[in-house]
Amino acid sequence: MIRDRAKRLVQAFVRRRSQVRFDDLTRTAPVSRELGWERGTPIDRAYIEQFLECHAARLRGRVLELGEARYAPRFARGATSTTVLHVEPGHGLVGDLTQLATLPASAFDAVICTQVLGVIYDAAAAVAGLHHLLAPGGCALVTVSGISQISRHDADRWGDYWRFTEASLRRLFAPFADVAIESRGNVATAVALLQGIAVEDLPDRRVLATHDRDYPVTLGVVAVKA
Repeated sequence: MIRDRAKRLVQAFVRRRSQVRFDDLTRTAPVSRELGWERGTPIDRAYIEQFLECHAARLRGRVLELGEARYAPRFARGATSTTVLHVEPGHGLVGDLTQLATLPASAFDAVICTQVLGVIYDAAAAVAGLHHLLAPGGCALVTVSGISQISRHDADRWGDYWRFTEASLRRLFAPFADVAIESRGNVATAVALLQGIAVEDLPDRRVLATHDRDYPVTLGVVAVKA
């Protein structure tokens, strides 16, 4: 969260210094190698927030968020408690999503898992971990990348392994009783994300509202445990 706030303090200055040309598709260097973080809001983050807002009513009772408390304070308006799970100490509950023995069983009514599965090599074990954490009837709201550059920040720390499709997600989330998958993005926003163009750079933000399943920038999964 501190990282996000610091970057937003300088985003206006950076945009003034580095305006984007939208008529040049021959450039081989991106506008930003940081997914647009230093320019404003990355394209995929806008889609993640759309997805969570659409399904915020499911975030009630005991809510767990993976990694950090980025979205639970904003979207888990029906929560009675919120907790963070991280593989390293110092962030809240300590546990490895791929190791069931490190996770409490049936302990949460909802789980927020944004952009986590792509940095875990054993993605199937991680999905089993989400299922293990949820109480019966509980819901996991999960987002993953469909089209994206490599996240160097993640790759240099713990790995950046996967990009997903609707088909791969349906197989991964087969243990859940009820699964809905949403694809968000289109060719224009996919190009914008790959270039590191921020939402604030877009000449018309209405482009974010068009979704083409053949160009999935972000995929959202609503998975309910039986």
